[in-house]
Amino acid sequence: MTHISPALTTTDAQADGATGALSRRGGRLYRHGVPHRILSGALHYFRVHPGLWRDRIRRLADLGLNTVDTYVPWNFHQPRENEAPRFDGWRDVERFIRMVGEEGLDVIVRPGPYICAEWSNGGLPSWLTGRDVAVRSSDPGFTSAVGRWFDELVPRIAALQTGEGGPVVAVQVENEFGSFGDDHAYLHWNRQALSQRGIRELLFTADGPTELMLDGGTLPGTLAAITLGSQPDAARQLLATRRPDEPFVVAEFWNGWFDHWGKRHHVRGVDSAIRTLRGIIADGGSVSIYMAHGGTNFGLWAGANEHEGRLQPIVTSYDSDAPIAEDGSLTAKFFAVREALGARGPLRSPERMPTLSPTRVPLAHRADLLAGLRAVPAPIPTLTAPRPASFEQLGLDAGMVLHTAHPRIPAGEHRLVLTDVRDRALVFADGTPLGVADPDKPELPIHGTGVAVRLEVLVENLGRVNYGPGIGGHKGLLGPVLVDRRIVQGWDSTPVALQEWSSTDLAAAVAPGPATTQAGFAVTTFDVDTPADTFLALPGSSRGLVWINGFLLGRYWEIGPQVTLYCPAPLLRAGENTVTVLELERLGGTLELRDRPELGPSEEYVEEFD
Repeated sequence: MTHISPALTTTDAQADGATGALSRRGGRLYRHGVPHRILSGALHYFRVHPGLWRDRIRRLADLGLNTVDTYVPWNFHQPRENEAPRFDGWRDVERFIRMVGEEGLDVIVRPGPYICAEWSNGGLPSWLTGRDVAVRSSDPGFTSAVGRWFDELVPRIAALQTGEGGPVVAVQVENEFGSFGDDHAYLHWNRQALSQRGIRELLFTADGPTELMLDGGTLPGTLAAITLGSQPDAARQLLATRRPDEPFVVAEFWNGWFDHWGKRHHVRGVDSAIRTLRGIIADGGSVSIYMAHGGTNFGLWAGANEHEGRLQPIVTSYDSDAPIAEDGSLTAKFFAVREALGARGPLRSPERMPTLSPTRVPLAHRADLLAGLRAVPAPIPTLTAPRPASFEQLGLDAGMVLHTAHPRIPAGEHRLVLTDVRDRALVFADGTPLGVADPDKPELPIHGTGVAVRLEVLVENLGRVNYGPGIGGHKGLLGPVLVDRRIVQGWDSTPVALQEWSSTDLAAAVAPGPATTQAGFAVTTFDVDTPADTFLALPGSSRGLVWINGFLLGRYWEIGPQVTLYCPAPLLRAGENTVTVLELERLGGTLELRDRPELGPSEEYVEEFD
């Protein structure tokens, strides 16, 4: 990589967006020379079914916004290195951007390559972070890969800038880099990578409102925006001391928050959110409401956080207590934000989308867990080695890995220890469940008879870390498996690529029957006259995954807080619809279709920086 001097370059001078729609001078923001305030809302195309993109965009316009901002998750577009990035169907970011423009709104694009967003691995592909590279740095092993990705992505964004007749008015340089590192050569490289590929609109950085974060994440000649959940006056004062001639722009105003499995559903009171919003937009301040509409972490794309060395996986819903709820409903917060922004026009969207009538249907338990998993062909052959293979060694981003070994266990009671399992494992000896192992409970009892046993360890990835130094962490059995003090060697590792399963794979998984255990695969059907939204619940079931008509909705887990899975109308069809359930521990007998979401018991949460 060529080192880029921190000194102001021609690229730096262009970075203020003087050649684009937005410009800044005298502490104010202008759009084509007219005083302007960005009133934006975050809406992620990858979290909303494409059949609902236009509906959600219109709801943002009804909220009183003039701009939509979206991240671009690299791993969503290019899950495999040896395959070109995809920009079709759900991944057609250009269609989404054009659609926003058709509805009369501007677009801010945040291409990362790191996006956080509570998205798996912060948007970075695991085929890259699985290598020995310094992520989010000037390490050539990282920047060369990002450069190839930007070669594919950035010209598509550039072609949709306002100078080309499109709606894109600004592009972000990396994402909250100051809360991660201080490699300014990398930030310069990122900005130059955007400019060299045709970005001429306003470039900006976004960081938390502390000296530490602004020191690490800002660049000379580039607008420094802020991310916050509270205390906008303090943030405004801090920026004024560092960037006295720049407008006050809040690139993320956290008017709600996301949820972790096993915790409460986070909400933020309307009065609290509106008080902070008014403080931001006072005196010409600009804002992007994060999230204006959160959507859903469909499939296995939900990320995770780490706290004191322990994983905190994020739930399937990304409702985020946003003004526009996960299913598009207009909340009390919606109407309060609309009033605060001075929106007066008529609403074009109904307050709620149509829903199916509530009903209950029985689940038919078709196949045991291991039998069903073994019936689906693996994407790559089983890897045999002395040690268990990690997800990264198998080229697997999400899902599970089934590890099999045949240790001889002496007669009597012994300790089976999984020294470093990421994230959760079901353990079997000769087909009999021994229990669940995780970092908090890595040890299980095992009874030996003096002969070899078939030891099977099914490891589940609960979500890749999306924020902080744990980004890029590996998954699987990362440490030895012990019988007492002896290491178990000689493993067959088979990837279970659940996120890639087709309808054919699902049919194979439910075929082995009959079921003889509490876990495994179940199926049910229900008929629909006219497709409409519904919310799926599995009372009595423990944890697992749900597919609807071959589409992986996401994860459910009895520890909550989330109870129902949102199923948008475009995933259904008139006539018969098929639900397939993969239950990992204890299958209930019923699937419920509800007409309201249940996201669990709530608690007030407001993010603050000390």
